Amino acid sequence: MPSEAEPHERTWMAFPTPNQTFGDEGSPSLAEARRVWAEVANLVARYEPVTLVADSGQARVARSLVRPEVEVVEVPLDDAWMRDIGPTFVHDPATGLAAVDWRFNGWGAQSWASWERDKHVAAEVAALAGHPRVTSALTTEGGGLHVDGEGTVLLTETVQLDNARNPGWTKEQVEAEVHARLGTTTALWLPRGLTRDYGEFGTRGHVDIVATFLRPGVVAVHGQTDPAHPDHEVSKEVIELLATSMDARGRRLQVVEVPAPTVLEADGEFVDYSYINHYVANGVVALCAFDDPNDALAADILGRAYPDRTVELVDARPIFANGGGIHCITQQQPAIS
Repeated sequence: MPSEAEPHERTWMAFPTPNQTFGDEGSPSLAEARRVWAEVANLVARYEPVTLVADSGQARVARSLVRPEVEVVEVPLDDAWMRDIGPTFVHDPATGLAAVDWRFNGWGAQSWASWERDKHVAAEVAALAGHPRVTSALTTEGGGLHVDGEGTVLLTETVQLDNARNPGWTKEQVEAEVHARLGTTTALWLPRGLTRDYGEFGTRGHVDIVATFLRPGVVAVHGQTDPAHPDHEVSKEVIELLATSMDARGRRLQVVEVPAPTVLEADGEFVDYSYINHYVANGVVALCAFDDPNDALAADILGRAYPDRTVELVDARPIFANGGGIHCITQQQPAIS
């Protein structure tokens, strides 16, 4: 699996459907979700091709919100988190690209989730992309892993070792399967994710809101510096762990702490607002913004990390209100190497 910063053929997204998360058809909450998903699609489409997957019968509504160059196709959907329900594309020496289809069961059979249709989306996307599908026996999601493109993968114990996902699997078995599918050789395990991610609509610890590779040997980590927030201890633990870790090439990782937004709570709950959940596409970094003083600081950090790209901010609070961020709703299809 190449680094997200390597050239893309296109970005895949999914259009929000009426469900328990977004609300009923015609509801203000669903309309708001569709508006901000479309905003992200329109932003990325200025830099690379975008295909937006809409549920059966929803293509017309989707097309009314996106730029003409955004391709809209219909595939049966339950939800709209393409990072998790779509395939993980990898370079393949025989075919150019292949699409890894992990098992999907609604983030560990969550009580609110439906996945009878979503569990087939990876196969549908692989077919639309025209690349062979490689199935995996491992239940996981794209948001549950990050790679540096040089053999290192970040995982989280509460995701891949979740009994509701992979009962009975050991770390060694998970690593063997991940390495076989992604071409990685070294797995770095985080013990847990951000606190809010264990709430009602959480994923139980996805890594893509906690840590990400900026480049091989350099990892960005969510830095909650306020001791009043429970993620203060999470950040401290993850930073200490990664700062003492070696990657697949034998390098000690350099950790770049990206300060969390200053806001601590929303609607009576601690937030998991994070700048780590950005998306790196051709020529652009789509960065979550929160109308917060630290938005500019995060943009500066990411701008220096990706000097050949424009950093574009999107108010991601409506996405986070539904359980994720910009990285969670996008999935890259790498260019053929």
